[in-house]
Amino acid sequence: MNSNASTTVSTGATAKSGVSRYAEAGVDIHKKYDAVERATAVIRSTFTAGVVGDVGLFGGLFDPARMGFGDALLVASTDGVGTKLDVAKRAGVYDTVGRDIVNHCIGDILVQGAWPLFFLDYIAVGKMDPPMVSDLIRGCAEACRDGGLALLGGETAEMPGLYAPGDFDLAGTIVGAVKRDKLLDGSRVRPGQVILGLRSSGLHTNGFSLARRVLFEELGLAIADRPRELGGQTVGEALLAVHRNYLPFLWPLLEANRIQALAHITGGGLVDNVPRVLGTCDAWIDRAAWEVPALFRFLCEKGDVGRDEAYQVFNMGIGMVAFIEERDLTAVQSELAARGEIGLVIGRTAAASGSEGVVRWTR
Repeated sequence: MNSNASTTVSTGATAKSGVSRYAEAGVDIHKKYDAVERATAVIRSTFTAGVVGDVGLFGGLFDPARMGFGDALLVASTDGVGTKLDVAKRAGVYDTVGRDIVNHCIGDILVQGAWPLFFLDYIAVGKMDPPMVSDLIRGCAEACRDGGLALLGGETAEMPGLYAPGDFDLAGTIVGAVKRDKLLDGSRVRPGQVILGLRSSGLHTNGFSLARRVLFEELGLAIADRPRELGGQTVGEALLAVHRNYLPFLWPLLEANRIQALAHITGGGLVDNVPRVLGTCDAWIDRAAWEVPALFRFLCEKGDVGRDEAYQVFNMGIGMVAFIEERDLTAVQSELAARGEIGLVIGRTAAASGSEGVVRWTR
């Protein structure tokens, strides 16, 4: 593992040529531990009160009771960055996707009311590149530190023949905890509630297969190009914008029982993610309630992406959706504003017209 692996390396036996046979086969153990060593300090900087032990154990140890979750439900989720990694490779920028995977996973358990406790990363490469791998780990570690969770462990694997040199994958697993009376599971959603949208920073980690096809293949753009439609940003800057972490804005509201449900707008957009918490309600959403960011408009126009498909492939500028009672609207918006966030009223709930709740558009 990258953050749990021991940094003590035995030189072992080598071939008569003096070159390790394993290295000849494409796996350089010394470079692997070099990458880990580069990131050790930033990994330790993420350790919270719940961490038991240090870098170097076979498994990470964590005591939830030290974090105030001695009798709580554990919530776990795992995900990958996906084809956004191709953009990082083109740009030669790797720490941002490390932040992406952590923030994405935080959002996936936050919607159930959970505080993130620790994170595990998985990095696979075709050929070990210590600076690249340490940047990936550093991005994960910095996002963990900012989010208040520990980077407890992970794995770095060099797999020549399966991945080409320069290719890599990044995935992660998060574990959090929610007190039983704070669990959000959609059961609190009912007709007449207000639907608030919190803005995304861009594509986050979804829709990149289509975005890459439109921008790189069909339009022939390069990572450093600045199409006027992007308002001065390069293609790389627009695509690599880091997935937002909504924890600082929403946690105080969760603690105050102001939020009845949350939906993280990831793959599937508003169309597929909002119904995951609707139960027997429909969500009536007004697409004119917010301005769709330039990147999405550019992709839809140049890529000939229809409106209905766009709201199922991309987040279209809304990264998180919160369901609240009408009576709490002013207080919630004021709390968000005090933390520098805008809570956009994008719709309301109503009794479902069918057996299951769906998203319906007012405009």
